[in-house]
Amino acid sequence: MAVVQVIPVMIPDLGEEEAQAAAEAIRSGWVAQGPRVARFEQEFAAAVGAGHGVAVSSCTTGLHLALVLLDIKPGDEVIVPSLSFIATANAVRYVGATPVFADVELATGNVTVETVDAVRTERTRAVIAVHQGGVPFDTAALRKAADGWGVGLVEDAACAAGSTAYGAPAGTGARVAAWSFHPRKLITTGEGGMVTVDDAGSATRLKRLREHGMNVSAADRHASKQPVLEAYLETAYNYRMTDIQAAVGLVQLGKLAGLVAQRRQLAARYQELLADIDGLVPVRDPAYGQTNYQSFWVLLDGFRASRDEVLTELAARGVSARRGIMAAHLEPAYADAAPGPLPVTERITRESLILPLHHRLTEADQDHITGVLRELATR
Repeated sequence: MAVVQVIPVMIPDLGEEEAQAAAEAIRSGWVAQGPRVARFEQEFAAAVGAGHGVAVSSCTTGLHLALVLLDIKPGDEVIVPSLSFIATANAVRYVGATPVFADVELATGNVTVETVDAVRTERTRAVIAVHQGGVPFDTAALRKAADGWGVGLVEDAACAAGSTAYGAPAGTGARVAAWSFHPRKLITTGEGGMVTVDDAGSATRLKRLREHGMNVSAADRHASKQPVLEAYLETAYNYRMTDIQAAVGLVQLGKLAGLVAQRRQLAARYQELLADIDGLVPVRDPAYGQTNYQSFWVLLDGFRASRDEVLTELAARGVSARRGIMAAHLEPAYADAAPGPLPVTERITRESLILPLHHRLTEADQDHITGVLRELATR
């Protein structure tokens, strides 16, 4: 029996250069948070148009620190999209606040001023807006609205490295944004994340919060030729990144522009191949920006097979696709959330799927994937 060659949904672009960088960090003797982390923070912040970067252990911990920075407390409400990985909503519960689910628009999968305003109350203290799957939300509109409402805006940019809005990197001008370096993202450090801000005071506090509340970092203490007696200024966390991870991240960051260009080229070819298949609507750039195509999803719109039937057939034909973006309010963890109507969220999570897109995907792979979809459309 022939073995079916599987086309994976995602492969991280890791190679010998990353392996050498990690080995050099290990040989240096400094493997905890240190000089490579500091350099990665500076270079990543510059790449996304932010003033300061603060490396953390994950995007999830970055979102948590962002809410601490905004002084979100129990009794406060934070508006979030349900259509996001569950970490977005979880971060709100970490600070004891209540996540309130907003619906999204169909074209981008993102919250809008209108969907947020529809669930805003006098208890709303912040909004977490997600650049979903790398598709930027309307930064200009939502930032202006948040300022007018007097609420903090946290940008969940987990998937957005390399995306743009209004001609600038997605992080440019964000009050606070959190980024992910999970292997499913364009650039990876294995696990890890970054928080970016423009305000120097905010960056200083974030660095303190990620390191047990110490007023001087471990790296600065070790670099000093005199004894340093640190103080612990507030109850905080251990959310640090290692120099080994940062060494890999620096190599990955150098690949970012090339990876975005390649993914956009592959996405354009997908869109061309899918254009004449009835019932399929592929993700596209919004009018105000460009996506990095961290994920390439397709919405079923009157397609002749259900989402699960499509996934089953693709798997049988050697294609590792995935269900579309999850809806947190449908998970057992949020059974007590009692959200209002979320029709677009529920439609997208029920009727969308993610197709393979990565640096090793070939035109032959794309032809095979779209050929399976074409067959399903004509059965």
